[in-house]
Amino acid sequence: MRNPIAVSVVSLACVILGVAAPHAFPQQKFPLAAPAGKDSNARQVPLPGAVNQGPYNDAKWKYGTAFDAPAGAKIWNPAKIKLMQGGKLVGGTVRAVGEPSTYCAMANAGYDFIWTEMQHWPSSWDNVVKAWRSCPRAGAVPGVRIAYTDEREIARALDGGALVLVVPTVDTVEEARLAVQWAYFPPLGKRSAGGGVAFEPEMWGRVPGGYRNTINDNLVLIVMIETLEGLKNADEIAKVPGIHAIFAASGDIGNFSGYRQGDPDYERAINIVHDAAIKAGKKLCGPFAWKDRPDFTCFQAQNEIAQITRGARAELGDLYNTQAKPEVGPLAPK
Repeated sequence: MRNPIAVSVVSLACVILGVAAPHAFPQQKFPLAAPAGKDSNARQVPLPGAVNQGPYNDAKWKYGTAFDAPAGAKIWNPAKIKLMQGGKLVGGTVRAVGEPSTYCAMANAGYDFIWTEMQHWPSSWDNVVKAWRSCPRAGAVPGVRIAYTDEREIARALDGGALVLVVPTVDTVEEARLAVQWAYFPPLGKRSAGGGVAFEPEMWGRVPGGYRNTINDNLVLIVMIETLEGLKNADEIAKVPGIHAIFAASGDIGNFSGYRQGDPDYERAINIVHDAAIKAGKKLCGPFAWKDRPDFTCFQAQNEIAQITRGARAELGDLYNTQAKPEVGPLAPK
């Protein structure tokens, strides 16, 4: 018979330490486990009732149903819904995420998603995730442009809660497939189920159907065509399953081609990206200045600094930049 006082003391200690009491865990049974110290021949012989029969063969493996989305599951990511409906999807850019209030102000400013800038700004993933966690129910869902196609970058973005993933400088079909591979859970990809902020109840842990089972259907994946090599392979890149949109990188297409917007050679490059997206049935993205350009339906808008300046100018009207000008001192005009 257990000593009730000892059990109470252990239970109290476990509460203080934040762990479950020993008797809270039921004893686990392992009826299908291999016998101790014996080769079970599992590579050659399946267990009774197994779906996959015969010798183990990864190429012929039939993926199970444990992580299927529930029947009739609806999309819960508003950015994905708008993209699917053919609406014009706009991401507001945020670079300085060190102060979450700035991020949240942009996330509640009317955009569809936030384009958190991780390619051209030295933010840390700790600060990014902290900002995303600060206002998970804002009108704009968290998105990010990562630095490159890489399992580590993509895992940090998605485990942190990103619902829109922008992958830059995709030059080849192989790079496009890698982006898909690391962005999606099996069976579509090879994303590892390691947990993260995205699984927390305050983020997406309570979405209908569960995060693990439904995120493959809710993620928006955008790849950017920026170089001459990317233009060469644009048609095949756009055909890769799992990619929803192709972004014609206005700045870097100029950078890599040697021409500016309006030049025939520049416009031809943009039209190559346009044609690739249209032929593949994918959405076409670009800078917000192109919101009226034919067939473009998703956009990157300006960053928080530009929006603060624009907002101040709009509010001040004819009082904008009418500060007094001292004749002496460090603030005197030079």
